[in-house]
Amino acid sequence: MTAPALRTAGAWSLRRTLLAVLLGLTFTLWGFSAAIVYLEAGRESQELFDQSLAETGHLLLSLAEHEVQEHGASTSLVMPVAQNRNHRQYLLFQVWDAQHRLLYKNAGAPDQAFAAPADVGYSWRDNDGRLWRIYTSWNHDARLQIQVAEPASHRQEISSRFAVKLLAIGLPMAALAALAIWWSINRVFRALRRSANEVAQRTPDDLASVSVAGAPLEVQPLLQAINRLFVRVRQTREQEQRFTADAAHELRTPLAAIKTNLQVLQRARSDAERRESVTGLGLSVDRATRLVGQLLTLSRLDPQSQPPPDLPVLDLAALLAEQLPAWMAQAQRQDLLLKTALATAPCRLQPDHVLILARNLVDNAMRYTPAGGALVLACGADADGVLLRVSDTGPGIAGHLRERVFERFFRAAGAHQPGSGLGLSIVRRIAETHGASVQLDAGPDGTGLVVTVRFPAPASPPIHA
Repeated sequence: MTAPALRTAGAWSLRRTLLAVLLGLTFTLWGFSAAIVYLEAGRESQELFDQSLAETGHLLLSLAEHEVQEHGASTSLVMPVAQNRNHRQYLLFQVWDAQHRLLYKNAGAPDQAFAAPADVGYSWRDNDGRLWRIYTSWNHDARLQIQVAEPASHRQEISSRFAVKLLAIGLPMAALAALAIWWSINRVFRALRRSANEVAQRTPDDLASVSVAGAPLEVQPLLQAINRLFVRVRQTREQEQRFTADAAHELRTPLAAIKTNLQVLQRARSDAERRESVTGLGLSVDRATRLVGQLLTLSRLDPQSQPPPDLPVLDLAALLAEQLPAWMAQAQRQDLLLKTALATAPCRLQPDHVLILARNLVDNAMRYTPAGGALVLACGADADGVLLRVSDTGPGIAGHLRERVFERFFRAAGAHQPGSGLGLSIVRRIAETHGASVQLDAGPDGTGLVVTVRFPAPASPPIHA
């Protein structure tokens, strides 16, 4: 399937989202920073312009005061301006005396005062449609007043040039930052695409680990989790393949016996032969039925499953006590003595599964214990948890085989009792799903077998069934 075919409703692109967020954040921060820099630079430049305007005014006032002292002034004097600079666009001034007579001005300055005589300091004035910044000051004895005017367009022109330079430097830098973000995100997602393509190109039988080389550190846990999943799938698949092969092999025996008994039944020449064939046929069907039941039980126990965290806390003794009448009757039929020692044993369990576990242990003990023997079914709690123990006086299991008997379909050499070799495999699997352990030991006198299943202690009081 192609990538578009794999998209589902509500799906979103992590790559596009990251690009949109990071690029939007970059340009937002850049614009915000540029605006702050521009406004702060404008404020600082206004202060510098005002300071320069004041210094120029005081200098001109000092020169005018000296000129009046030297030569006096009875008429207005217009000072010439050099032709190489158009000062009319940048700075105009007027010098007035205390009687509000215009003594000096430069070319371009009007005959009317820029500001009222009472105005001192900075002010803004509109003159002929143009905005001017005015500075007014008196000399120390208040005989002369200087009024210096500077057009706002001068300041705006300088601010505009600064803004152009700011954009000329900032925009390429923002573009480079956006390009770096785009390249970085694409580089990260190239590694993800490479891993995704590696998995997509595999066949269903290829469960080898995905390479984590070159993947970002943040992505490696995901790839490692996928690899662990592949390992579990591979193990499960191998187990299922073994299970299928072993099941097919084991089913041949009862099926062959059924076929043989049918052939004998067809060729039987007397009622005795027929009854013998029917009896053998029934035993073969019972064996096949038991084997199929064991296989179904084992198939339902997922090798990767774990016990639910909310299993109820039940009393194991009460659960086993419900099955005692059937086990007592079975033991009586086989001329066996079944003893019990059931003490209160609260633990977290799945009743159906634990009953299957106990039934397999009791059935195995009865099957391998000769007539006249004894079995003991016991349970109880101690400091380490809850114990379920089944012991018998049968032949037991050699020490070097006690681990192998948990393998599916394994049966010790010389085992003459009919069986599938699945009972202890089911016991261990159920124990594992409950977080329990299974241990095989010899009896107190070195004979027989003692199977001990230890369940973890519960964290809450029991709920009696």
